Amino acid sequence: MRILSVDDSTATRLFIKKAVEVLGFDFLEAANGVEGLKVLEQEQGEIDLILLDRHMPEMDGLAMLEAVKSNESYKHIPVTMVTVELEREEIQRSITMGAKNYLIKPFTQENLIGKIMESLEMNA
Repeated sequence: MRILSVDDSTATRLFIKKAVEVLGFDFLEAANGVEGLKVLEQEQGEIDLILLDRHMPEMDGLAMLEAVKSNESYKHIPVTMVTVELEREEIQRSITMGAKNYLIKPFTQENLIGKIMESLEMNA
């Protein structure tokens, strides 16, 4: 399994990397949506899950989500939004745009692993 974390926080990406490694999965990372799309292109869409921050410079999470879900090569990849955004309308908007799941910061490693397993439709 290959998981791409797209988040402008180095600390958040490191935290996610540790959880992904606990699961024995491969970890890829990007600091914003523009970089995230480049990683998808370089990896030819061979990513099993995208963990996507909502608020980032250059290209935010919703713009990247829209780009992923409108691309035939990537639209099958599940996306879990990882954000501090608590508003119900914002969560609903992400789900309507194609996000499979939502994880609110701050979160524990156990919460993160649970959301990863749920998003990949794997039993914990």
